[in-house]
Amino acid sequence: MAVEAGIVGLPSSGKTTLFRALTHATPHGSGKEHVGMAQLADERLQRLAATVRARKVTPAALRVVDVPGTGPQLLGGLRQVDALLAVLDGFSGTRDPEADLETLKLELLLADRDHVERRLQRVAKQAKSGDARLRAEAAELERLLAHLDAGRTLAEWQGELPAELEPLTTKPLLPLVNGRGGVDLQLEAELAELAPEEAAQFRDGGEPPLAAVVRRLAETLGLLTFFTAGEKETRAWLLPRGATALDAAAAIHTDIARGFIRCEVVRWDDLVQAGGPAEAARAGKQRLEGKTYVVQDGDVLNVRFNL
Repeated sequence: MAVEAGIVGLPSSGKTTLFRALTHATPHGSGKEHVGMAQLADERLQRLAATVRARKVTPAALRVVDVPGTGPQLLGGLRQVDALLAVLDGFSGTRDPEADLETLKLELLLADRDHVERRLQRVAKQAKSGDARLRAEAAELERLLAHLDAGRTLAEWQGELPAELEPLTTKPLLPLVNGRGGVDLQLEAELAELAPEEAAQFRDGGEPPLAAVVRRLAETLGLLTFFTAGEKETRAWLLPRGATALDAAAAIHTDIARGFIRCEVVRWDDLVQAGGPAEAARAGKQRLEGKTYVVQDGDVLNVRFNL
């Protein structure tokens, strides 16, 4: 599944530096949004890959979007992301991260207000045709606008929000201090340019601090990790908690979901301890499940399908 995180922050807070550190990508200088992938570090994946002697190892990843600047129109480019990472200046000594966080929250509220007002203008104009549905939506948008004008976010709205709004203030917002008391993003961006072995040596084998940030994002979004393990490729995948084996099959490929027959399931640690999928099956650690099986974090799946 495509899971997206957007980066927000006040000018010179280190947004683009965070993007570089997370994605290992070099942003272009065109003033347009930057898009990259942040890998989700998982020690289980490496152990599975070693057990099956995988030639290729593919971690799960989150899509990261960084838009330049702030303001309603620019922030509007983040309406389709699943969560927001708020970068706060903790390095300059001239800013208060907590105060900056409140400023960012206000900018998100103002961006939502601008979005609701624009939609109200458009719907109100269309409602002059006499369409009862459009008149009802216009009335609802007027109430939402009054709610926002009172300084309350759309996350505090008691009713159901129109699906077309895609509000910013309902998204999970994870603060990240850049500098003292947080993460040295400039250092992490520089280390991201090194080979993984060199970066690990610099850290004396310790975990990169941003690995915990990506994990926290996944946890906040209610995601779990399942695996596919084979000699050709061993890979980690993300799914929402509560998703089924059929959902997992669709995440791998829509054709696999279409031809789903059954799913062989084994726990990752049982597979590692047994020494491989065949050995785990002989040890009675593998079971067959159908489409409605609820996938658990750490499951290794082998989907049988027929087109």
